[in-house]
Amino acid sequence: MNYIAAMYKFQNIENPILVKKFLRKKLKNLMIYGTILIGKEGINGTISSNSIENLSMAIAEIKSIKGFKDIDLKFSESIKNPFIRLKVKQKNEIVTIGDKSVNPKEEVGTYIEPREWNRLIKNRNTILIDTRNDYEYSIGTFQNSINPETSKFSEFPEWLEKQNFSANEKKNKNIAMFCTGGIRCEKASSLMKNKGFKNVYHLKGGILKYFETIDENTSLWQGECFVFDDRVSVKQDLSEGTYDMCHGCRMPITEKDKFSKKYIKGVACPKCFDVTTDQQKSRFANRQKQVDIAKKRNKKHIGPKDEIYN
Repeated sequence: MNYIAAMYKFQNIENPILVKKFLRKKLKNLMIYGTILIGKEGINGTISSNSIENLSMAIAEIKSIKGFKDIDLKFSESIKNPFIRLKVKQKNEIVTIGDKSVNPKEEVGTYIEPREWNRLIKNRNTILIDTRNDYEYSIGTFQNSINPETSKFSEFPEWLEKQNFSANEKKNKNIAMFCTGGIRCEKASSLMKNKGFKNVYHLKGGILKYFETIDENTSLWQGECFVFDDRVSVKQDLSEGTYDMCHGCRMPITEKDKFSKKYIKGVACPKCFDVTTDQQKSRFANRQKQVDIAKKRNKKHIGPKDEIYN
């Protein structure tokens, strides 16, 4: 069994390079896998280990960093290791929104605990916004949520500008936002406050904490939740989901998609077959060939992208 911890916290870090070196050394010694992003605004990451003791020690090392004793944590398990290596990266933003006026360390919306979430989003005065990407929304979301149809989080400010919310809505409506682990909706709540919205709320710990806390019988979630690792998606009981990933476009795909004439393992799927060039398909095919060779030799080849969301 592999034990997984997703985490983030917006907190000033004076020397991200020093923190990066510290964590890389400590986590490598503990044989931890996953991705950690470090910036002046905080830490964002997901890590895993087949040893619960090693994972606990890794979390203790992260909590030992000044200001991170109370870092937000979400836990899950997986039969297979969702990561193939450890990556500790320094970034300008630990989740990229691209608007320099947004500062979650200064102002954010109101945290809503998972047990209070259903009551808020059932309220007729609430506007519910999914701050994740379109492909994440497509495989699961909360009932009656708005899909901004973004392909990356940095498109969210532009989407917001186009909505033309009235002065009355900004003043009187409840704006409830959510994402996978809480970091994107927290940053989005800071943006909303900057834009004059008064009653802004975001799901504390995100969808993953909601899954940890809320019984499926009372859950208002529909579908599965996309995750940025080799599990691709998780069900409401946090077990591995039913989706696979197209390594041509990195979009979630179903077993039905694999029967399409436009599906080529590791190369293309119905979502991207018509938009990728022959040159790209050739490159992806060569990569898949190397993956298959590595698998036959019982070796690891490629991993997920550096950037993660929570």
